[in-house]
Order: sequence, then C-alpha cells, then structure tokens
Amino acid sequence: MLGIIGDPVSHSRSPAIHNAAFRALGLDMVYVPLPVRAGDLGAAVQGLRALGMRGASVTIPHKGGVVPLLDWLDADARTAEAVNTIVLDGGRLRGYNTDISGVRDAVLGAAGEPLEGSAALVFGAGGAARAAAVALARLGMDLTLVNRTAARSARLAELVASAAPGGRCRRLAPDAVTPADMAAQRLIVNATSLGMGGASKVPRWMADNVNAGQIVFDLVYTETETDLILRARERDAIVIDGLEMLVRQAAVAFELWTGRPAPLKVMQDAVTQG
Repeated sequence: MLGIIGDPVSHSRSPAIHNAAFRALGLDMVYVPLPVRAGDLGAAVQGLRALGMRGASVTIPHKGGVVPLLDWLDADARTAEAVNTIVLDGGRLRGYNTDISGVRDAVLGAAGEPLEGSAALVFGAGGAARAAAVALARLGMDLTLVNRTAARSARLAELVASAAPGGRCRRLAPDAVTPADMAAQRLIVNATSLGMGGASKVPRWMADNVNAGQIVFDLVYTETETDLILRARERDAIVIDGLEMLVRQAAVAFELWTGRPAPLKVMQDAVTQG
C-alpha cells in the first residue's frame, strides 16, 4: 500500500495516476489519500512503518515538516530541505525529492531550448518553491525570489547558492515587483498554494503583467485552469500547469517504489481523464 500525506488531499489526482500505472503493469498495489493535519504528522509518518507500507507521497503543507522524521535523505531532498516521496526500505524511512527533476523536465520540455543565462521569477518559499528554485538554478537561470517573509526568502537564497554555486539570485518583496521586473523574465513560476481550489488568486502584479512568449508555470492544479494560467493564455504565453508537474514527479516516485519504468503515457492519460 502507498498513499499521499497532506492537508488537504481530497483534490489530489495522485491516486488516479498511480493506480492506473499499477493496473497497467499488473502490480498488486494500491495508492490512497491520507489526510494528515500538522499536529499528527509525526504519528502518521511512523504509521507508515507500523503498517508496513511501501511508502508515500508528501504534499502541502508537509514537505518541509517531514524532513526530520525520516531516517535518510537523498541529495536533492537535503539540498531543497523538502521531501515529496518516502520509500520504506528495510524498515528505514528514506526521503526523496522528485519535484526537482519534475520541474526541470517540465520547463525544458516547454522551452525547447537551453535556458542558461535567462531570467526566472519564483513566487513562494515553501517546499515547492525550494524545488523549483534549485532546479532552475541548476539550469543556469538567473533567479528572482519573491516572498512576503524576508527570512524565508533569505533562506531560499542560501539553498540556491549551495545548489548552484556562482549562480545569480536576488530577492524582492511582492509589493516591490514592477512591470519591468516581470517583462525581464523568461520564466515565471507560482510555487505557492494560491489558486488551489479557486479560493485565492495570485497577486495582480503577477497575473496582470505576463507577456507573450514568456513561460508561465503554475505548480497549483485544480479542476479548472487557475486564474494565472488563464490570463497567461490570453496573453499568448507558453503555459505549464500543475498537472504536467504532477505527472513528471510521480513517474520518478513510481520508479523508486516499484523498481520498474513508469508507464508515462498511462499516467498522463489518467490525469487528463480524471
């Protein structure tokens, strides 16, 4: 058994993706949603071991909180200080970050060209933002990190410097972002939860200043397209939605759990049909 730990998880399409992949390969495995509040995270993670589960996915808001609860972390999880995949191996809870490779693959697929030296803006400073910033820094992009909390933004800048020594990185508060800042970006990333469930929208400085030809990547996914993605399409931007990211990181996690190549087309069909 596998599952996804988060709060909320009722919207998650990960069960549909992984269960379709299991069926396609004839694997006797099942993947279920596991809603876990912050105060119950420690007990939930230890419960994976007690129940003999193969592992779990980790989503908002637990990607950072789960880190100290695990026995081992891979290099990407240590770098990003965030885990989105847990594997139970020989009684040990092993943490991985497959979001970094998911961001890299999705961005390169959309760009169709090298991105070294081009500019990227990342909005957020949580686990998803850390993965996105690390991935983009490793691609050689010049980063602008935008977050309401200066201390969190500063910590993210430190992680970026560690992941890509010599890379260029600056920090801005949301109210300091100008139209000129937005126009200078090749890639714009929303790595916050704003837009999830339609409850909140990204700030106007972000949604209203997208230009044609830019790549806009919203890591949030909903039943319908987010406001940011809709506005980006209206402005003839290249868009990457959260579903693309979801499938790409899920494929890497699937291979960690099963030791089998992920049936990517099956997983993509499952998420688009869901």
